Amino acid sequence: MVYEFAKYPDETLVVFSDIRKKDNGKEYIRVSFERPTEEGFDTVVFELPSYKIVEKEGNYSKEEIKEFRETVEKGAHLFFKYAREKIK
Repeated sequence: MVYEFAKYPDETLVVFSDIRKKDNGKEYIRVSFERPTEEGFDTVVFELPSYKIVEKEGNYSKEEIKEFRETVEKGAHLFFKYAREKIK
């Protein structure tokens, strides 16, 4: 499942996944930034807690991606908290 977190003025939607587990048992969440375009979507997906970009498609600028990374880093604890609350 995914849950809406925020919507930016340019229509970028921020959503986060439920808590998932890797084969080694470590928990992770994916946080996606998606903006509709005429051709589909601009998309950047981060995986927490590593903060790695696991998917990138479209035309987000380096500055936008930097801003998204800051949002993910500052809000990591909230993404995990909200994901845990959604599960209950």
